[in-house]
Amino acid sequence: MMFLLYNHFRDWLEDHNLGFLRVFNAVTFQGVLSILVSFIIVLLFGPRVIAWLRRNKLGDLAKFDQADIDKLMAGKKDTPTMGGLLIIASIVITTLLLADLKNFYVQIALICLVVLGMIGASDDWLKLTAGRRAGSRQGLTSAEKFAAQLGLAIVLSIFTFHHGVFIAEAHTIHVPFFKNVIWTLGPIWFVVICTVMMTGFSNAVNLTDGLDGLASGCMAIVGFAFMVLAIVVGIKELASYLQMPFIQTSGQMAVLAGSIVGACLGFLWFNCNPAKVFMGDTGSLALGGLIGYISVVIGQELLLIVIGGIFVAETLSVMIQVSYFKYTRKRFGEGRRIFLMAPLHHHFQRKGWTETQVVVRFWLIGAMLAAMALATVKLR
Repeated sequence: MMFLLYNHFRDWLEDHNLGFLRVFNAVTFQGVLSILVSFIIVLLFGPRVIAWLRRNKLGDLAKFDQADIDKLMAGKKDTPTMGGLLIIASIVITTLLLADLKNFYVQIALICLVVLGMIGASDDWLKLTAGRRAGSRQGLTSAEKFAAQLGLAIVLSIFTFHHGVFIAEAHTIHVPFFKNVIWTLGPIWFVVICTVMMTGFSNAVNLTDGLDGLASGCMAIVGFAFMVLAIVVGIKELASYLQMPFIQTSGQMAVLAGSIVGACLGFLWFNCNPAKVFMGDTGSLALGGLIGYISVVIGQELLLIVIGGIFVAETLSVMIQVSYFKYTRKRFGEGRRIFLMAPLHHHFQRKGWTETQVVVRFWLIGAMLAAMALATVKLR
């Protein structure tokens, strides 16, 4: 809104010595300010949202499929869930205030965020309300949730591809470390990769959201790295200097990424151990899908795999555990496990790490991965 207002009244503002407001037209300022605005929104409305969740008894059941996990998570029973509503609202409001609302990528990113949030909220609501009635933790089935995510991702991918037909490098993937290795994607591969990034990271963040502050802290780190990348890719001079792709109008993704940072840091204020609220599937599915979409828009899908290495590791631990268990059960008659428990954060809990140790150490690894990924920009 501020972006559009400035451009609409630009001549009048310049004539009345208010030209300094042109900063709202600069993606660097928009990105940094979005961190502050979204952070303040979460801090201001956090207590009210948490109180509303408590009044409606939307608390975690702390009931899982394994007794070991139940024991580890027993202290979290009745902690308000669906706090992702606060994160989504903060990102949406901040984007509406600061971003160019005529920008196609901004519009699609907001649709991605809100619809995935609705899918997650449906899952949380069914899960929690069913729990009050029958003690069940089942929300949407895995097939229902995945089908909804997949359908959304495919539709948004198709629209995004067609929008970028006349935008240079909008359909390319740039390989880290190698400045001359560029993959140009046709429509099928673009849709496939975009769909994989959105659905994959949506579920990856969901799997990571199991300890107080883990997903929100890691997501803040990833969001900051992608805010920097979006600024570089969206400013022609910077992109040229660093030999990165310049993708016209994609710089506005910095506002979305910055909003993620501020919203997650604000949420961490209430979500740090001992957590007063959980984001639930409402927040995790939406955040993962949004960062996946941002990575596609700015052509940095491979860097997301590095920067979001914690999310990737958590997902791989589940895939490896389940696959190995099924294989050994078929081969030897009984299922065997590689990890003490999956996802990976529970494995380290079983190894004797405290919850705070797991979370902080995963944050540190995430920060190092982000630093390493950003360093590859200059190495190009």
